[in-house]
Amino acid sequence: MVTMRSILLLGLSVICVGAAAQVGVGPQPVPLSNSVPAPRDIAFRGVVRMVVDASDTTHKIVNVHETIPVQAAGPMTLLYPQWEVASHSATVQVARLAGLIIRADDQRIDWTRDAIDMHAFHIDVPSGATTLDLDYQYLASGTPREGPPEMSRDILAMQWHTASVYPAGWFARDITVQASVKLPAGFQYATALTTDSFGNDVASFKPTTLEVLYDSPVYAGRYLKRVDLAPKAATPVTLNLFGDNLRNIDIGDAQITRYRAAVAEIEHTFASTHFDHYDLLVSLSDVLPSSGGTEHARSGEVGLPADYLGNESGHLPELDILWHEFIHSWNGLFRRPADMWTANANQPVRNSLLWVYEGQSEFWGRVIAARAGIRSIEATKDLFAIDAARMQARPGRRWKSLQDSNNDPVFMAKRAVAWRDWQRREDYYLEGPIFWLNIDSIIRERTGDTKGLDDFAKAFFGVNAGSQITTTYTFDDVCTTLNNVLPFDWSNFLRKRLDTHDDDGLLDGLAHAGYRLIFTTEPSDFYRQLESEDDVADLSYSIGLTVKSNGTVPVVAWNGPAFKSGLSNGAKITTINGAPFSVDLLKATISNAANGSINLGFKLDGQDQIAHIDYHGSLRYPHLQRISESKDRLVPLLQARRINPVSM
Repeated sequence: MVTMRSILLLGLSVICVGAAAQVGVGPQPVPLSNSVPAPRDIAFRGVVRMVVDASDTTHKIVNVHETIPVQAAGPMTLLYPQWEVASHSATVQVARLAGLIIRADDQRIDWTRDAIDMHAFHIDVPSGATTLDLDYQYLASGTPREGPPEMSRDILAMQWHTASVYPAGWFARDITVQASVKLPAGFQYATALTTDSFGNDVASFKPTTLEVLYDSPVYAGRYLKRVDLAPKAATPVTLNLFGDNLRNIDIGDAQITRYRAAVAEIEHTFASTHFDHYDLLVSLSDVLPSSGGTEHARSGEVGLPADYLGNESGHLPELDILWHEFIHSWNGLFRRPADMWTANANQPVRNSLLWVYEGQSEFWGRVIAARAGIRSIEATKDLFAIDAARMQARPGRRWKSLQDSNNDPVFMAKRAVAWRDWQRREDYYLEGPIFWLNIDSIIRERTGDTKGLDDFAKAFFGVNAGSQITTTYTFDDVCTTLNNVLPFDWSNFLRKRLDTHDDDGLLDGLAHAGYRLIFTTEPSDFYRQLESEDDVADLSYSIGLTVKSNGTVPVVAWNGPAFKSGLSNGAKITTINGAPFSVDLLKATISNAANGSINLGFKLDGQDQIAHIDYHGSLRYPHLQRISESKDRLVPLLQARRINPVSM
């Protein structure tokens, strides 16, 4: 008897057999071929000449004429840079390259973009040609939709790698380049490059390698102030301040003294220099980006708010960024992780050691700012407390290790992240200070406070004093140097903390330094400033959300009380227990949560909803508390090492 059930089962078996029978039947993919020549460490004959016109700050168009000596007739590939050292990712946008015309001795040559690598252009160089002439434009960001602005009517940040094309097949250090840039009328400039001449608003630079050129941006502006930060040192360090107006670059004598102290503290910590001069290139602007930095071997770029110098106490979170970038001259540029070093700007970067490159630089930035008196020790403690609280509130550790977070720049750079505490975006920055504080404290404990991470820094970053040639390192090199400071099983210690999926030992750095993380009902001044910068009330450690004054909720903590009640990122709170929303009322309601309820009316996806938040604590803000029975190793770490830094 044939039943409906048997017919269905027969049909299902036919479908399965049919699916299996598709193996080997149908189209096959066209094989991928790599037609871009690999870089070789061989001499490039002649000098590439780049003539850049960056004077059009109105349209924000950079015009480039480039001349490349022909090495041989026949197939040739030209590359537009893709990977940036500082972003640790492929963040250079070839979409901004436009108008590319190539000629060989006045004969136009057609180019073909590579089918796989959009940054590669193939040409056929005619027999007898001696030079290639390239004309093209770099289209800088002109509106917020296009990205952070790179120039304004008063300031220009010129990045050579965005305005150049170079021949494939050579190491960047083997290609010699002579470059010039036309600036807007009346602009002054600063750069780590050596100037050959300057006149009629055109700065021409002496020949250098393509590698050095890409690592040497030019900052220019209508208003510039230069400050010598190492007046008695053999190696100059210059602070170059560019502002929207003269008021923004007005720096006081007391600030200069502290900045000179920071330079002296850093050079004392690393016991060497690896540059012939160093330039801090700083924009103080309401137009250009005002938070962030970019590291280079002989210069560092930093964007700060326009009022930064006149209101340092109102910018506690930014007080160490200058020194973080300066520290990168040692940690990241001179000593670079072996898997991060590449032969040109189009080879992929691997980031397995960003917990050293960025994490330890973040640690030293905190320490140096305190040692130089730029940020008080108490404010630095508050920052460590905030770090610890954020680390503790990272549920994403359960599935994603700190080691894996080192890969984040490759696939997360310039991409929005909805649930940062679950997705763990670039947590080597966040965890770096306490991660390395733990190592410092272990060394101090076991050596009777005769050694610390300063000894590691001198040994690791102070090698080959005076050399400007990058020295690479591996995980084993880090362990070896730590072992030379203190014999210990550093390999297993580090691997456990890098690979763990739990919070065991997470805050050991604080405990070894004599402190514990606690929460009180009052925020620190540092916490308040972070709230102000983000324009939110940060209630992450109570009901698990941040909220703006109009009720908009930018961030909900993963699986926290607000999350569990149905609130999500982008919701807008309208009522609190039936009353109209205000931040003050929400805080008061949380403070009384032990005796009352928290019912939030909100809009999400066009719908009015109610969240019944199951929370019965109070307001919670992070602070450090001394462990009375333990030795305080944090304050001594943050105290000045140089007695008279200005005399250096």
